[in-house]
Amino acid sequence: MSQVLSRFTHGGSVRWSVASPISCSVILAGLILLAGCSPSTNRYLLIEQSLLAGDPARAAAIVEQNEKEYGTKSRVLYGMDRGMTLQLAGDYQRSNSVLEEAEEQVERLYTRIIRSETAAFLTNDNALPYEGDAYEHVMINVVKALNYAVQGQIQEALVEARRIDHRLNLLSDKVREGSGYRNDGFARYLSGMLYEAAGDLNNAFIAYRNAFDAYEEMRGWSRTPAPPSLRADLLRTADALHLTAEFHRYRQAFPDVAWEPVATQEQLAQVVLISYNGRAPRKEDFYLDLPISLDALQLVLLNRGLSQSRQRWNRGTDTVLYGLSGQVVRVALPRLVPQKTQVPFERMTLTDLSGRPVAVLSEPAHDVTALAEKSLADRMPLITAKALARAATKFALAEGATRGAQLAAGKDAAPWVGLLVGLLTKGLAVASEEADKRSWQTLPDEIHVARAWVAPGQYQVAIQPSGHGNQAQLLNLAPGQTTFLIQRVMQ
Repeated sequence: MSQVLSRFTHGGSVRWSVASPISCSVILAGLILLAGCSPSTNRYLLIEQSLLAGDPARAAAIVEQNEKEYGTKSRVLYGMDRGMTLQLAGDYQRSNSVLEEAEEQVERLYTRIIRSETAAFLTNDNALPYEGDAYEHVMINVVKALNYAVQGQIQEALVEARRIDHRLNLLSDKVREGSGYRNDGFARYLSGMLYEAAGDLNNAFIAYRNAFDAYEEMRGWSRTPAPPSLRADLLRTADALHLTAEFHRYRQAFPDVAWEPVATQEQLAQVVLISYNGRAPRKEDFYLDLPISLDALQLVLLNRGLSQSRQRWNRGTDTVLYGLSGQVVRVALPRLVPQKTQVPFERMTLTDLSGRPVAVLSEPAHDVTALAEKSLADRMPLITAKALARAATKFALAEGATRGAQLAAGKDAAPWVGLLVGLLTKGLAVASEEADKRSWQTLPDEIHVARAWVAPGQYQVAIQPSGHGNQAQLLNLAPGQTTFLIQRVMQ
């Protein structure tokens, strides 16, 4: 590193009358850069603290108060976060209104503006509007469907089920090859439950069958097999519809699954628990610092060693060091940080007025972290190619500006002018390199489902472990009624 820094102190006889204006500009730019690198308050930390305290209304208010911080480029993300927190706060109508706007914005963003693409190429992908991942688009409709379902508005929920089916069919046509995300077992499973709640066994069977096929198709990377209750659903509905071939095929595939005929259950009431567990993964920057000289390699290795001891990289320090060196190209890529739930299952107990309990265990039905990992992995080659091209272009522009300034300054002032302009331009190139870390972080890590069929009557519901949304509830259940419950567990 001494070899790198020695050339920065050479040539002290240059007249300060020439360098001072440039020096002032560089110092001002440096202060701006360092200020830009300082950490800001993490709104997601505040949201999580509110949810941990059992105050989802406060979480929803935090999202709304930070609307300007989301910015115009993240309107979809703002809508998704606000829609989810409003659901947890029990404001289902406003949640759906906000999510409807987010869904409309997603459709509009299919046509990109060339000006935004150019800005992103010269800075980073945060200059582009956030469209969201395909699995997030499906989750918009899932959350909306659940908003209707918990209010008992099953027909309205079925509108969202049909939108889910349409969206997934389009996605399947678009992603024909490979093992990418093109289907969604949980979204189709929920659709089946909604159709069955409406008494439409034919469409319920189709949705259940599509759900099972989706779980099997994604099993290699989704880490979520088809829930046993879904297998029972296939047997029950195939039997009720007299689909003999399908029934025998599933009976042979699931010999150990216990199930009850529809005739036995049609006079019973059903309670469905949807438990949001844990926290969705967050994204962080992963920096690739590419040296183009031996001195720069030594600088990068030394800086990386110091960074390891600090346990995190200081972007302000890197900006100055690499700007002075002028021989380091920085590439920023997103990296997922899982935040896995510690809850393997929930126990839902329904106790009638005589004190007789009916207890069921929940089943994992959706692994959001696995979907996020798959989505990022599929997009990483394109992200990396764009990041490398962007970094190379910024470095070339900075090099051109530095040499042009040296020529304009003349022979005597060229070393200092080149140093200062290089610090400014190449430092800016380093400082502006940042990965797009936006994602729907108010989603959970996993979604669990518990389903219980009980005789009509009045029941006290208890869920362990409990989360917000599971206040001690007294349910009055009618024959054939399906009641949906939602809880949020931050563990």
